[in-house]
Amino acid sequence: MNARTENGMTTRTIAVTAYDHMNLLDLTGPLQALATANRLVAPESRYAVHVVSADGGPITTGCGLQVVTASFESLEGRRVDTLIVPGGCAGSRFEAPAALAQWVARMAPDVRRVCSVCTGAFVLAEAGLLAGRRAATHWHWAEQLEERFPSVHVDADRIFLKDGAIWTSAGVSAGIDMTLALIEEDLGHRVAIDTARELVVFVKRAGGQSQFSVPLKAQASRDARFADLHAWMAANLRGDLRIEALADRAGMSARTFARTYTANVGRTPAKTVEAMRLESASRSLEETDLPLKAVATAAGYADEQALRRAFQRQLGVGPNDYRARFSRHAVAS
Repeated sequence: MNARTENGMTTRTIAVTAYDHMNLLDLTGPLQALATANRLVAPESRYAVHVVSADGGPITTGCGLQVVTASFESLEGRRVDTLIVPGGCAGSRFEAPAALAQWVARMAPDVRRVCSVCTGAFVLAEAGLLAGRRAATHWHWAEQLEERFPSVHVDADRIFLKDGAIWTSAGVSAGIDMTLALIEEDLGHRVAIDTARELVVFVKRAGGQSQFSVPLKAQASRDARFADLHAWMAANLRGDLRIEALADRAGMSARTFARTYTANVGRTPAKTVEAMRLESASRSLEETDLPLKAVATAAGYADEQALRRAFQRQLGVGPNDYRARFSRHAVAS
C-alpha cells in the first residue's frame, strides 16, 4: 500500500510509534536504516517515515532524551504501509500504553506489515495480533511475554521472526536487523547489503527465514575468563574446541567448567561452539566465493557434509541455497 506525495511520486509510508520510557535505539535504529536506504534509491522508491505518539509533541525516552512526535491523528487519510512499535519501559513489568495498543489494533487490518522491536511485542500481543503466532522479543522478557499471553509462541533465540504480516524482533539493536529485512523485501538484496555496509553491520537474515546469531548472552558472561575464552574460541575455530580442551584453557576440570560455563553464559559450551562455527561459515558464504570444502575447513567443520548438516539443522537451508540468497555478489531481484 503506497501513498501519493505532494509532487506526485509514489512512496511507502512508515509509521514508527513513540511513548514515554521507550528505548531510544529501538526508535533510532530502524529510523537510521530507513534513512540510509532512502539515500541509496531513486526518489520514487523512498520511504516516508513518520514518528507518532498518542497526543503528539515531545515524549521522553528511557535515557532521558526527548523526541518530538506527530499525533496518531496526523496519519488520518494516509495509507500506512508499515507500522513499527519500539519497546522499552521504566520498570520490571511491561504495561502496554492503552492508547497505543488500541490504535495499533485499529490500524492493523489496513496495514501491510505490523512490526515490533524488543518489548514492543507486548503491545502487539495486547492488541490481539500475536495470538497463535510465533514471536520474538528480548531474551530477558521472553518468559514474561509467554506467561502473560499463553497463546503466543515465544522464541527467545530468534533475532527476528516473520509470521504472516507480523514481524517481531529481539532487543534493541535487533530492530536494525529486522529493518534491513524489511528493506530487502521492499527494495531488493543489493539495497539491503549497501544499507548494512553504510551502517557497519552484517545482513544476516531476510524476511521469513529462520534466524541465527551467536547470542549476546555469551558475550555478557559475568566471568572474565569466559570473555577471554570466547575471543580465543572465535580465533581458533579450526582447533580442538571439545569441552576438555576448553576446560583446560579455563583452568578447570571438565565437569566444573561445563557447570560453571552453563550457569554464567546460559547455554552449554558445545552450543556456543556450534553457533560460532555457523556464524563464521555464513559470513564466508556471504562475502567470498570459496568452495564449500574450504568454508567448512575454515569454520572448523570436519568436512563439507558436516557443514551441510549444520545449515539444514539450524537454518533449514543448505549452504548453497544460503549463498545464492545472501551472498554480497548476488543480483538484487
